[in-house]
Amino acid sequence: MSDLIVVGFSDTQTADRALTELVSLSKEYLVELEDSVIVTRNGEGKLHVKQSVNLTAIGATSGLVTGGLWGALVGLLFLNPLAGFAIGGALGAGAGALSGSLSDYGIDDKFIKNLGETIPNNSSALFVLLRKYQPERVLEELQKAGFEGKVLRTSLSPEQEKKLQEALSHHVQAQPAA
Repeated sequence: MSDLIVVGFSDTQTADRALTELVSLSKEYLVELEDSVIVTRNGEGKLHVKQSVNLTAIGATSGLVTGGLWGALVGLLFLNPLAGFAIGGALGAGAGALSGSLSDYGIDDKFIKNLGETIPNNSSALFVLLRKYQPERVLEELQKAGFEGKVLRTSLSPEQEKKLQEALSHHVQAQPAA
């Protein structure tokens, strides 16, 4: 089962940096991200949502390939496979993009928008859906990175949520030089 974690940050860049850190932790097999979204609110209060999975682009790409192949096959029947490929590819890309934009994967878009509306101006929030993770190691790495944030929502147990909030509330103090 996946766990949802939403962390708010007091500026617009920290959510990006935190996601970059999680992606590097995934390369070390400490965390497996299912979905991630960054929401930022600029000084004028406008929300910007950055999805990690662009379903519209994926749908358009797969539709182009599938439509192009079917179009080429139909075009062979009429002795013009290039025109069939072009027409089929265009129709397939359009249909794929439309179906991709209507699909929802991972974190619910309404939930993202509703919670995103609550963050203050000039701030950001990171929404992550984690499949698997090693809590102690991930918390240690986040604490080392020095991210200051506030847990907004989570599906973690109260104990795990408390540990996460503590990791996001305290910077690791640098050791004085000897």
